[in-house]
Amino acid sequence: MPYLSAPGDPIKTRVGALTGALLLGAVALPALGTGGAAAAVVNLYVNNAAGAHCSNAGQGTPAQPYCTISAAAAKVLPGETVHVAEGDYPEQVTVTRSGTAEAPITFTGMGGPGQYRDNPTTVGGGLGSSKAHAFLLSGAEHIRILEMTLSAKQEAVLVNGGSDITISRNQLAGGLAAGDVASWPTVRIAGAASSVRILRNNEITRDGFAKMDPGVQGTVIAGNLIFSTHLTGIVADAAPGTVIVANTISAGCQDAIGLAGASTGAVVENNVITHSDTGEQPCAGGGTVAGLRVDTAATSGTKVAYNAFDSKDDGPAYSWADTTYDNVSAFTAATGQGDHDLIGDVTLETWVGDSGGTPSPLIDSADENAPGMPTTDRVGTRAVDDPWVADTGTGSGHRDRGAMEQDNFGTRYTPIGPVRVLDTRDGTGTTGGTVPAGGTVELPVAGQHGVPADGVTAVTMNVTVTEPVAGGFLTVYPHGDDRPTASNLNWTPGQTIPNLVTVQVKDGKVSFYNGSAGTVHVLADLLGYFSTTGSGFTPTTPSRLLDTRSAVGAPKGPLGSGATVDLQVAGVKGIPASGLTAVTLNVTATEPKSGGFLTVYPHGTDRPTASSLNWSKGQTIPNLVTVPVKDGKVSFYNHSDGVQVLADVTGYFTASGGDKFHAVAPHRVIDTRAPWFADGVGEWIPAAPVGGHQTQGVRDVAYSNAEAVSLNVTVTQGTQIGFMTVYPRDSARPTVSNLNWTAGQTIANQVVVANNEAGMNSFYNASAGSVELIADLNGYYAP
Repeated sequence: MPYLSAPGDPIKTRVGALTGALLLGAVALPALGTGGAAAAVVNLYVNNAAGAHCSNAGQGTPAQPYCTISAAAAKVLPGETVHVAEGDYPEQVTVTRSGTAEAPITFTGMGGPGQYRDNPTTVGGGLGSSKAHAFLLSGAEHIRILEMTLSAKQEAVLVNGGSDITISRNQLAGGLAAGDVASWPTVRIAGAASSVRILRNNEITRDGFAKMDPGVQGTVIAGNLIFSTHLTGIVADAAPGTVIVANTISAGCQDAIGLAGASTGAVVENNVITHSDTGEQPCAGGGTVAGLRVDTAATSGTKVAYNAFDSKDDGPAYSWADTTYDNVSAFTAATGQGDHDLIGDVTLETWVGDSGGTPSPLIDSADENAPGMPTTDRVGTRAVDDPWVADTGTGSGHRDRGAMEQDNFGTRYTPIGPVRVLDTRDGTGTTGGTVPAGGTVELPVAGQHGVPADGVTAVTMNVTVTEPVAGGFLTVYPHGDDRPTASNLNWTPGQTIPNLVTVQVKDGKVSFYNGSAGTVHVLADLLGYFSTTGSGFTPTTPSRLLDTRSAVGAPKGPLGSGATVDLQVAGVKGIPASGLTAVTLNVTATEPKSGGFLTVYPHGTDRPTASSLNWSKGQTIPNLVTVPVKDGKVSFYNHSDGVQVLADVTGYFTASGGDKFHAVAPHRVIDTRAPWFADGVGEWIPAAPVGGHQTQGVRDVAYSNAEAVSLNVTVTQGTQIGFMTVYPRDSARPTVSNLNWTAGQTIANQVVVANNEAGMNSFYNASAGSVELIADLNGYYAP
């Protein structure tokens, strides 16, 4: 059962920025681990797929997994993790065994919120299911249920007694009995259970989300995306100490949150609540449902603050002790509650982003210190400062209200250098020494080398790896985020190879992960940063400005050792003659007589100690370069014997006008090695390489206003030598190249390419053989 979005969703959620399609790993698959565990964890495996050789009589090993989750649940011990493979498991899993506080029992699958999978781990059953529950926890303690799709006839999850239970990062659907409407909450906590946490889930049906029965204590419901038309979204019935924070709730024709009976000492903070436009018929009785309803018996010790209610709703925002209130000021005056609550536009368009227009009041305005606040939003995005918005929340001031964090900001480019900011060979930017296998280097960039200390959303660097002991890949990503399934560079043992990297900045640092089995040195040359001031980008149809093989832009013949060619860019091929601040070029070296490197820099300035492109003898290799323009020209300096140099323009920056760059956390949008989810069109594409002299067309970004995209494109398993051209869909294919490869080679290059009006691009394989294509999105340009 693939991920289902609720029809008529009135709360617009991010689509493209947070869906990386298949979590297949980078070109070289990184190892999976728990990270930071205090002791070794024993793993049990469940896989009922044909060919998995499963047996419930076995030991649950990878070679012979259990066929059912129930078989593993009957054997699992404290500290063990049950790994459930993708697929359908039409069973009710009853858990009676318990972990300990130091060694909980974990059940984890494949396919939580934000993970689009063709065949996620699905437990229970679909519409008309005969299974009462997907999971029934009966008196169990210290249990974790993670990253599955859980659906059932009644409650998807029923917790009956027990304590220390976490239900997190799941897709949840309850009340799926045929013809059964408004009967069952998706999750119910009963039997005097305590310390149950329901965190960062999606509700994908429209019954109530969660209900706490009398006697339940200390439940935390945080970071969930909830659609509840037929029952109250969240109900605590004589369940004291309930914490309801940072949820986004579309409540339809029912109360969004209800505290009934003696549900004293509750905390209701940072929630986003709407009843508008559920796609259903208008609510009967109009104005009778409330965003928050608190019975008289539940008011003692209860705190309400920092919530946001939809101004389009007909009903009152509050019902407190049987009195309704339509506005915050009246509610606060009468009750002393509602500190920093607001009633307004609660739309958070994370796929459009904030470019300094009219920002959402939800942004950077939450109470970061509220109890139970999750460390990330529902799909794992950490809080990041919106440079266009004043920080009005507590703590860092960067937390947004509701279940989603806005991390998509349109900003402008300021070129720098190039200047070397990282070199593990001599300790520049780090303590020095090679990056170990599986190791990570953290590089401070904010407040360094002319980069502002605040307001920076991304940096552009030329990153080089050298002296690798083993083949592998490098992933560059925002510090503090979970490491994405994406790669920026790929190498073989002993190879020196560069790539341009544009990476989002969230807390002033970026991280470099060595995805290889050996050590490697990493270098980074800073080229510029994005903030609220600077230059805008104009994408162009790729066109060739320089080709020393045929006297385009320079005299014919290879660039000699120690020689420089000065290339006129201003006023050429549609580039403006004035106001130009930087130009983006795909630079290719070919026919080199020896190994070496090229430095591309602003004409008329001192040549920096930096490299733009590295090669070995005889190699053809490209790299994207964004270089400042001072006097209308850029310079190319050759640090080797003779080499032919080509340069294709893909866009330029100007002091006024142009598009803003929206940096996003890197995520995979194309991977032809397995079925992949075409984010922009919402379809699954079968696994198949791009054939010889064939074109893969794709709308690789779901941002409707994107005029160009920034991708890290990788090719692998090519059967013949060739090159790839990336260009706007439905336009004439230009005579340029973006990547070059030899048979069997894996190589990556950053590509900035304009979209057509439908937001589509074409990837042309200019070889006689097939090649696998991988693309990771790191941002896009929009007005």
